[in-house]
Amino acid sequence: MSIKTYAGIPQKYAALETSKIVLIPVPYDGTSTWQKGADKGPEAFLDASENMELFDIETRTEVYKQGVYLADAITENESPEAMVAAVHKSTKEYIKRNKFVTLFGGEHSISIGSIRAFNECFDDLTVLHIDAHADLRKEYHGTKCNHACAVYEASQNTNLVQVGIRSMDVSETTVMDEEKVFFAHDMAKDEYWPDKVIEALGENVFITFDLDAFDPSILPSTGTPEPGGLFWYETLDFLRQVFEERNVVGFDIVELCPNKDEKASDFVAAKLYYKMLTYKFSGTDEDDEYESNFNDAKKGVSKFNTEEDEY
Repeated sequence: MSIKTYAGIPQKYAALETSKIVLIPVPYDGTSTWQKGADKGPEAFLDASENMELFDIETRTEVYKQGVYLADAITENESPEAMVAAVHKSTKEYIKRNKFVTLFGGEHSISIGSIRAFNECFDDLTVLHIDAHADLRKEYHGTKCNHACAVYEASQNTNLVQVGIRSMDVSETTVMDEEKVFFAHDMAKDEYWPDKVIEALGENVFITFDLDAFDPSILPSTGTPEPGGLFWYETLDFLRQVFEERNVVGFDIVELCPNKDEKASDFVAAKLYYKMLTYKFSGTDEDDEYESNFNDAKKGVSKFNTEEDEY
């Protein structure tokens, strides 16, 4: 029986030992508060990925040849806290194996664990949060590991830069650093917004991309679609600039809520993931060794070891 691989790529490009890239699926939907189904997102994303053409016309490359290892899905769902702990543990293990680690959710609460792992492993981390929602509540519905709290911890412990925001609760204004927030209504009137975002980023960048950042006209199948979002080519132009001008150390993509009658959203998500890999490894020969440059001295040190913060 053949082993399932990302995008159906040949097994020789999918082995952990030789792959530069790791993809961790996290089919979790334990705290979403409107449309359910994000736990089906990874499966829909992987199915759509198998139907992509793997030659990228823009860069004239085939990034899958860098090697993409499809890790076992993280299925912990005993509690939001247990899920975050499992994501943190798995993400950190693969970072320490010198892999370019990516995750596909699942709802946005999974990013609490992934961001925590990257922040422990990379100096002076910037979290580039691309989303319709601010996700800055300290606690929601009785837990700090809610999708509405996805980047609260990042706001306290990293350089958080937020892009595409167009929905939030008034309480989040007390946490938000508005000098590092790019609201959708302002972006629509400012052609230079990508340059301003780049200026706000540090050298090491982790990207967390909530698919509801896109306008619902191109990606309606998400838990909480908001009008006034990003479009395809402006998003790619921006991401390409980020990858070219900063050291993107990893990323996650979340909040695909698949609809059996609308498959375009699944394919947009699949294509976005592949384009982000392409921008990361464009110009890299498949025989070149990948160096993640994580800070080995920090690998045993946790910034989150207080009793209150331990999950």
